[in-house]
Amino acid sequence: MPSAVLRPPKPKATRRQRNRTLWFWVFVGPFAAGLALFTYVPLGWSVVLSFFDAHNTVTPRDFTGLDNYRRILSDPEFRSSLTTFAVFSAIIVPATFALSLALALAVNRLRWARAFFRSVFFLPTACSYVVAALVWKMSIFNGVRFGLANTVLGWFGAEPVAWLATTHPPWYWLVIGTVRLWLQTGFYMILFLAGLQRIPIGLYEAAALDGARPGWQTFRYITFPALRATSVAVALLLVINAFQAFDEFFNLLSDARGYPPYARPPLVYLYYTALGQGQDLGLGSAGAVVLALVIAVVTVVQARWSGLGRREE
Repeated sequence: MPSAVLRPPKPKATRRQRNRTLWFWVFVGPFAAGLALFTYVPLGWSVVLSFFDAHNTVTPRDFTGLDNYRRILSDPEFRSSLTTFAVFSAIIVPATFALSLALALAVNRLRWARAFFRSVFFLPTACSYVVAALVWKMSIFNGVRFGLANTVLGWFGAEPVAWLATTHPPWYWLVIGTVRLWLQTGFYMILFLAGLQRIPIGLYEAAALDGARPGWQTFRYITFPALRATSVAVALLLVINAFQAFDEFFNLLSDARGYPPYARPPLVYLYYTALGQGQDLGLGSAGAVVLALVIAVVTVVQARWSGLGRREE
Protein backbone atom coordinates (compact mmCIF):
# COMPACT_ATOMS: atom_id res chain seq x y z
CA MET A 1 0.00 0.00 0.00
CA PRO A 2 1.27 3.49 -0.75
CA SER A 3 2.55 5.31 2.21
CA ALA A 4 0.31 8.03 3.56
CA VAL A 5 1.26 11.59 2.72
CA LEU A 6 2.47 13.30 5.82
CA ARG A 7 1.01 16.76 6.22
CA PRO A 8 2.52 19.27 8.56
CA PRO A 9 0.33 19.98 11.56
CA LYS A 10 -1.71 23.14 11.44
CA PRO A 11 -0.12 25.87 13.47
CA LYS A 12 -1.99 26.70 16.61
CA ALA A 13 -3.34 30.21 17.02
CA THR A 14 -0.95 32.27 18.99
CA ARG A 15 -1.99 34.21 22.03
CA ARG A 16 -1.67 37.48 20.12
CA GLN A 17 -4.01 36.21 17.39
CA ARG A 18 -6.54 35.05 19.96
CA ASN A 19 -6.41 38.42 21.68
CA ARG A 20 -6.81 40.18 18.34
CA THR A 21 -9.93 38.10 17.59
CA LEU A 22 -11.31 38.75 21.07
CA TRP A 23 -10.87 42.51 20.79
CA PHE A 24 -12.42 42.45 17.32
CA TRP A 25 -15.64 41.00 18.74
CA VAL A 26 -15.49 43.30 21.75
CA PHE A 27 -15.65 46.34 19.45
CA VAL A 28 -17.75 44.92 16.61
CA GLY A 29 -20.07 42.69 18.62
CA PRO A 30 -22.33 45.42 20.11
CA PHE A 31 -22.78 47.08 16.72
CA ALA A 32 -23.50 43.73 15.05
CA ALA A 33 -26.01 42.85 17.78
CA GLY A 34 -27.70 46.25 17.47
CA LEU A 35 -27.84 45.94 13.68
CA ALA A 36 -29.41 42.50 13.93
CA LEU A 37 -31.85 43.49 16.69
CA PHE A 38 -33.03 46.82 15.31
CA THR A 39 -32.69 46.23 11.55
CA TYR A 40 -32.68 42.61 10.44
CA VAL A 41 -35.20 41.29 12.96
CA PRO A 42 -37.80 44.03 12.18
CA LEU A 43 -37.25 43.49 8.44
CA GLY A 44 -37.81 39.76 8.79
CA TRP A 45 -40.87 40.27 11.00
CA SER A 46 -42.30 42.74 8.48
CA VAL A 47 -42.12 40.03 5.82
CA VAL A 48 -43.92 37.67 8.21
CA LEU A 49 -46.64 40.26 8.95
CA SER A 50 -47.33 40.69 5.24
CA PHE A 51 -48.88 37.20 5.19
CA PHE A 52 -51.23 37.82 8.14
CA ASP A 53 -54.27 39.90 9.00
CA ALA A 54 -52.48 42.29 11.34
CA HIS A 55 -54.93 45.00 12.35
CA ASN A 56 -53.74 46.88 15.45
CA THR A 57 -51.27 44.13 16.38
CA VAL A 58 -47.77 42.95 15.60
CA THR A 59 -48.48 39.39 16.80
CA PRO A 60 -51.28 38.26 14.47
CA ARG A 61 -52.76 34.76 14.25
CA ASP A 62 -54.96 34.87 11.14
CA PHE A 63 -52.88 33.71 8.16
CA THR A 64 -54.14 35.26 4.90
CA GLY A 65 -51.46 34.16 2.43
CA LEU A 66 -51.05 36.52 -0.50
CA ASP A 67 -54.26 38.44 0.18
CA ASN A 68 -52.41 41.55 1.42
CA TYR A 69 -50.29 41.57 -1.75
CA ARG A 70 -53.38 41.33 -3.96
CA ARG A 71 -55.00 44.19 -2.04
CA ILE A 72 -51.95 46.45 -2.22
CA LEU A 73 -51.36 45.87 -5.91
CA SER A 74 -55.03 46.52 -6.75
CA ASP A 75 -55.17 49.71 -4.66
CA PRO A 76 -55.22 52.75 -7.00
CA GLU A 77 -53.70 54.94 -4.28
CA PHE A 78 -50.63 52.69 -4.07
CA ARG A 79 -50.22 52.78 -7.85
CA SER A 80 -50.64 56.55 -7.69
CA SER A 81 -47.84 56.72 -5.12
CA LEU A 82 -45.55 54.88 -7.55
CA THR A 83 -46.49 57.46 -10.19
CA THR A 84 -45.56 60.21 -7.73
CA PHE A 85 -42.20 58.55 -7.25
CA ALA A 86 -41.68 58.36 -11.02
CA VAL A 87 -42.38 62.10 -11.38
CA PHE A 88 -40.21 62.97 -8.40
CA SER A 89 -37.27 60.86 -9.63
CA ALA A 90 -37.63 62.29 -13.15
CA ILE A 91 -37.21 65.76 -11.62
CA ILE A 92 -34.66 65.23 -8.89
CA VAL A 93 -32.30 62.60 -10.33
CA PRO A 94 -31.12 64.47 -13.47
CA ALA A 95 -31.23 67.86 -11.71
CA THR A 96 -29.09 66.69 -8.78
CA PHE A 97 -26.73 64.79 -11.08
CA ALA A 98 -26.13 67.79 -13.33
CA LEU A 99 -25.85 70.35 -10.52
CA SER A 100 -23.52 68.26 -8.35
CA LEU A 101 -21.28 67.50 -11.34
CA ALA A 102 -21.19 71.18 -12.31
CA LEU A 103 -20.27 72.22 -8.76
CA ALA A 104 -17.58 69.54 -8.59
CA LEU A 105 -16.05 70.75 -11.84
CA ALA A 106 -16.13 74.36 -10.66
CA VAL A 107 -14.62 73.62 -7.22
CA ASN A 108 -11.98 71.34 -8.73
CA ARG A 109 -10.76 74.15 -10.99
CA LEU A 110 -10.25 76.58 -8.12
CA ARG A 111 -6.66 77.43 -7.27
CA TRP A 112 -7.47 79.07 -3.94
CA ALA A 113 -10.13 78.64 -1.21
CA ARG A 114 -11.02 75.21 -2.59
CA ALA A 115 -11.53 73.73 0.89
CA PHE A 116 -13.75 76.69 1.86
CA PHE A 117 -16.14 76.31 -1.10
CA ARG A 118 -16.14 72.54 -0.75
CA SER A 119 -17.25 72.94 2.87
CA VAL A 120 -19.85 75.59 1.99
CA PHE A 121 -21.54 73.39 -0.61
CA PHE A 122 -21.32 70.28 1.57
CA LEU A 123 -22.67 71.96 4.73
CA PRO A 124 -26.41 71.64 3.85
CA THR A 125 -26.11 67.83 3.98
CA ALA A 126 -25.73 68.16 7.77
CA CYS A 127 -29.12 69.87 8.02
CA SER A 128 -32.16 67.85 9.03
CA TYR A 129 -34.71 67.20 6.28
CA VAL A 130 -37.46 68.18 8.71
CA VAL A 131 -35.85 71.52 9.58
CA ALA A 132 -35.12 72.34 5.93
CA ALA A 133 -38.68 71.46 4.91
CA LEU A 134 -40.12 73.73 7.60
CA VAL A 135 -37.84 76.60 6.53
CA TRP A 136 -38.97 76.18 2.92
CA LYS A 137 -42.61 75.95 4.01
CA MET A 138 -42.74 78.75 6.57
CA SER A 139 -40.23 81.27 5.24
CA ILE A 140 -39.59 80.84 1.52
CA PHE A 141 -42.71 79.31 -0.06
CA ASN A 142 -45.32 79.95 2.62
CA GLY A 143 -48.00 81.08 0.17
CA VAL A 144 -48.60 84.56 1.59
CA ARG A 145 -47.24 87.84 0.30
CA PHE A 146 -44.67 88.01 3.09
CA GLY A 147 -42.87 84.86 1.99
CA LEU A 148 -39.52 85.25 0.25
CA ALA A 149 -40.68 83.80 -3.08
CA ASN A 150 -43.86 85.86 -3.17
CA THR A 151 -41.96 88.98 -2.09
CA VAL A 152 -39.70 88.61 -5.12
CA LEU A 153 -42.75 88.07 -7.35
CA GLY A 154 -44.31 91.21 -5.86
CA TRP A 155 -41.34 93.27 -7.04
CA PHE A 156 -42.42 92.43 -10.58
CA GLY A 157 -46.11 93.10 -9.93
CA ALA A 158 -47.17 89.43 -9.80
CA GLU A 159 -49.81 88.10 -7.44
CA PRO A 160 -48.85 85.82 -4.51
CA VAL A 161 -48.84 82.10 -5.29
CA ALA A 162 -50.08 79.37 -2.96
CA TRP A 163 -47.07 77.21 -3.73
CA LEU A 164 -48.05 74.10 -1.81
CA ALA A 165 -51.81 74.20 -2.44
CA THR A 166 -51.83 74.92 -6.17
CA THR A 167 -52.18 71.79 -8.29
CA HIS A 168 -52.77 73.45 -11.70
CA PRO A 169 -49.96 74.09 -12.36
CA PRO A 170 -48.35 71.87 -9.69
CA TRP A 171 -46.11 74.46 -8.06
CA TYR A 172 -45.50 72.14 -5.11
CA TRP A 173 -42.96 70.26 -7.23
CA LEU A 174 -40.82 73.41 -7.30
CA VAL A 175 -40.82 73.52 -3.50
CA ILE A 176 -40.10 69.81 -3.04
CA GLY A 177 -37.45 69.76 -5.75
CA THR A 178 -35.53 72.78 -4.52
CA VAL A 179 -35.36 71.65 -0.90
CA ARG A 180 -34.12 68.20 -1.93
CA LEU A 181 -31.57 69.80 -4.27
CA TRP A 182 -30.28 72.07 -1.51
CA LEU A 183 -29.98 69.18 0.93
CA GLN A 184 -28.26 66.52 -1.16
CA THR A 185 -26.29 68.22 -3.94
CA GLY A 186 -23.24 68.80 -1.73
CA PHE A 187 -22.91 65.11 -0.89
CA TYR A 188 -22.86 64.02 -4.53
CA MET A 189 -20.54 66.91 -5.35
CA ILE A 190 -17.99 65.34 -2.97
CA LEU A 191 -18.34 62.00 -4.77
CA PHE A 192 -17.70 63.64 -8.12
CA LEU A 193 -14.76 65.58 -6.66
CA ALA A 194 -13.21 62.32 -5.50
CA GLY A 195 -13.63 60.92 -9.00
CA LEU A 196 -12.14 64.01 -10.62
CA GLN A 197 -9.07 63.87 -8.42
CA ARG A 198 -8.42 60.29 -9.51
CA ILE A 199 -8.13 61.22 -13.20
CA PRO A 200 -4.44 61.23 -14.20
CA ILE A 201 -3.13 64.63 -15.27
CA GLY A 202 -1.27 62.88 -18.06
CA LEU A 203 -4.54 62.28 -19.91
CA TYR A 204 -5.13 66.01 -20.24
CA GLU A 205 -1.52 66.65 -21.21
CA ALA A 206 -1.69 63.98 -23.92
CA ALA A 207 -4.98 65.41 -25.17
CA ALA A 208 -3.47 68.89 -25.35
CA LEU A 209 -0.58 67.55 -27.41
CA ASP A 210 -3.10 65.93 -29.76
CA GLY A 211 -4.83 69.27 -30.27
CA ALA A 212 -7.81 68.86 -27.93
CA ARG A 213 -9.20 72.18 -26.80
CA PRO A 214 -9.91 72.76 -23.10
CA GLY A 215 -13.57 73.09 -22.16
CA TRP A 216 -16.42 71.10 -23.62
CA GLN A 217 -14.22 68.96 -25.88
CA THR A 218 -11.97 67.89 -23.01
CA PHE A 219 -14.94 67.27 -20.74
CA ARG A 220 -16.78 65.18 -23.34
CA TYR A 221 -13.92 62.93 -24.40
CA ILE A 222 -11.77 62.71 -21.25
CA THR A 223 -13.41 63.89 -18.03
CA PHE A 224 -16.89 62.42 -18.33
CA PRO A 225 -15.76 58.99 -19.63
CA ALA A 226 -13.22 58.81 -16.78
CA LEU A 227 -16.07 59.50 -14.32
CA ARG A 228 -18.14 56.56 -15.58
CA ALA A 229 -17.95 54.47 -12.39
CA THR A 230 -18.68 57.49 -10.18
CA SER A 231 -21.56 58.57 -12.43
CA VAL A 232 -23.18 55.13 -12.26
CA ALA A 233 -22.86 55.03 -8.46
CA VAL A 234 -24.34 58.53 -8.12
CA ALA A 235 -27.27 57.67 -10.40
CA LEU A 236 -28.02 54.49 -8.41
CA LEU A 237 -27.89 56.32 -5.08
CA LEU A 238 -30.14 59.08 -6.39
CA VAL A 239 -32.81 56.63 -7.57
CA ILE A 240 -32.74 54.71 -4.28
CA ASN A 241 -32.96 57.93 -2.24
CA ALA A 242 -35.87 59.10 -4.40
CA PHE A 243 -37.73 55.90 -3.47
CA GLN A 244 -37.13 56.65 0.20
CA ALA A 245 -38.46 60.23 0.09
CA PHE A 246 -40.70 60.93 3.06
CA ASP A 247 -39.61 63.80 5.32
CA GLU A 248 -39.84 66.64 2.83
CA PHE A 249 -43.18 65.48 1.41
CA PHE A 250 -44.78 64.91 4.81
CA ASN A 251 -43.54 68.12 6.43
CA LEU A 252 -44.21 70.34 3.41
CA LEU A 253 -47.67 69.13 2.40
CA SER A 254 -49.33 67.89 5.59
CA ASP A 255 -51.12 70.22 7.99
CA ALA A 256 -53.73 70.06 10.76
CA ARG A 257 -56.26 68.71 8.24
CA GLY A 258 -54.00 65.83 7.23
CA TYR A 259 -52.19 65.06 4.00
CA PRO A 260 -53.63 66.18 0.65
CA PRO A 261 -54.68 63.53 -1.90
CA TYR A 262 -51.94 64.52 -4.35
CA ALA A 263 -48.15 64.02 -4.30
CA ARG A 264 -48.12 60.98 -2.03
CA PRO A 265 -44.86 59.04 -2.43
CA PRO A 266 -44.83 55.34 -1.48
CA LEU A 267 -43.52 55.85 2.06
CA VAL A 268 -46.21 58.43 2.86
CA TYR A 269 -48.86 56.02 1.57
CA LEU A 270 -47.42 53.18 3.69
CA TYR A 271 -47.24 55.47 6.72
CA TYR A 272 -50.96 56.22 6.58
CA THR A 273 -51.78 52.59 5.78
CA ALA A 274 -49.84 51.07 8.67
CA LEU A 275 -50.09 53.87 11.26
CA GLY A 276 -53.24 55.69 10.17
CA GLN A 277 -56.78 55.16 11.34
CA GLY A 278 -56.94 51.56 10.09
CA GLN A 279 -53.64 50.42 11.65
CA ASP A 280 -53.37 47.71 8.99
CA LEU A 281 -49.83 46.55 9.65
CA GLY A 282 -50.20 43.49 7.43
CA LEU A 283 -51.17 45.56 4.39
CA GLY A 284 -48.45 48.11 5.16
CA SER A 285 -45.85 45.35 5.46
CA ALA A 286 -46.93 43.90 2.13
CA GLY A 287 -46.53 47.33 0.56
CA ALA A 288 -43.06 47.66 2.10
CA VAL A 289 -42.03 44.29 0.65
CA VAL A 290 -43.37 45.26 -2.78
CA LEU A 291 -41.53 48.58 -2.58
CA ALA A 292 -38.28 46.83 -1.60
CA LEU A 293 -38.64 44.46 -4.56
CA VAL A 294 -39.30 47.38 -6.92
CA ILE A 295 -36.18 49.16 -5.62
CA ALA A 296 -34.12 45.99 -6.09
CA VAL A 297 -35.38 45.42 -9.63
CA VAL A 298 -34.86 49.05 -10.66
CA THR A 299 -31.36 49.05 -9.16
CA VAL A 300 -30.35 45.82 -10.88
CA VAL A 301 -31.77 46.92 -14.24
CA GLN A 302 -30.07 50.30 -13.99
CA ALA A 303 -26.77 48.69 -12.98
CA ARG A 304 -26.90 46.19 -15.85
CA TRP A 305 -27.89 48.89 -18.35
CA SER A 306 -25.06 51.16 -17.24
CA GLY A 307 -22.55 48.30 -17.17
CA LEU A 308 -21.75 48.52 -13.45
CA GLY A 309 -19.16 45.91 -12.58
CA ARG A 310 -18.31 45.19 -16.20
CA ARG A 311 -14.61 44.84 -16.82
CA GLU A 312 -13.10 47.76 -18.64
CA GLU A 313 -11.61 46.91 -22.03
